[in-house]
Amino acid sequence: MFQLERKRFRSLRGDIAYWIYKNPNPSAHWIFFLHGLTADHTLFDLQVPFFTGQYNVIVWDAPAHALSRPYHDFSYANCADDLCGLLLSEGIHEAILVGQSMGGFIIQAFLLRYPEMAQAFVAIDTCPFGRQYYSKSDLLWLRQVGWMSRLYPHQYLIDTVAKSVAVTKRTQDNMQKALSFYSHRELCDLMGTGYRCFVQENQDLHITCPVLILVGESDKTGKVIAYCKAWHIVTGYPLQIIQNAAHNANYDNPDTVNTLIDAFVHMFTTDAQKT
Repeated sequence: MFQLERKRFRSLRGDIAYWIYKNPNPSAHWIFFLHGLTADHTLFDLQVPFFTGQYNVIVWDAPAHALSRPYHDFSYANCADDLCGLLLSEGIHEAILVGQSMGGFIIQAFLLRYPEMAQAFVAIDTCPFGRQYYSKSDLLWLRQVGWMSRLYPHQYLIDTVAKSVAVTKRTQDNMQKALSFYSHRELCDLMGTGYRCFVQENQDLHITCPVLILVGESDKTGKVIAYCKAWHIVTGYPLQIIQNAAHNANYDNPDTVNTLIDAFVHMFTTDAQKT
């Protein structure tokens, strides 16, 4: 039976909570799962048992989220630097990075700075870095999320967010629990900061590691599906539409997502071993 060890990485901006499993196989690869905005590490509860069978696994509460609070000066660049610091503190110099939504933003900021540390990037219901994908109107609306969210009563906002990212009650309940960490002001500020930082930090990015794009067929978060399809067309990265799933596709349909990630990882790790 696997058991995750809870640990804490001390950043200059705040302590970051993470959970780690070290596989007894000395040649096992590392997989790091990064959750989305306002979620927490439990978003990957249905991935961890599957991947600990063959891999070393890390999940975290992202900076400024859940148990990784308080955290000062949030930006995706700072999150990327702290991700690098956390990996190096564990003696990890290369990892497979799996990011859902905001987790994908952190990974892309990481790839801008530390491309040699990424074995692969699995993008789950996230959006690409690159100026060509977004209109001025898209970016304008993203800047409004913080103040607009304050217009809603707190419980209504929580219920609306949880329902919008999921097609299953199980996934809605997971998101409800994650959102319960925050006061109304903290939640709205976090949402506003997350989207504002994307607008500010988005830039063109050439990714040199293998990439797999996964997106739920019922993802209604903004224009995520459209962005993922454009990302696929422009780059040629493989795109898989996840049936019976919305924005938190890995929780809605874990069997399909786990199988696709595993097959993808096996494909390039086997090729690397041959060479």
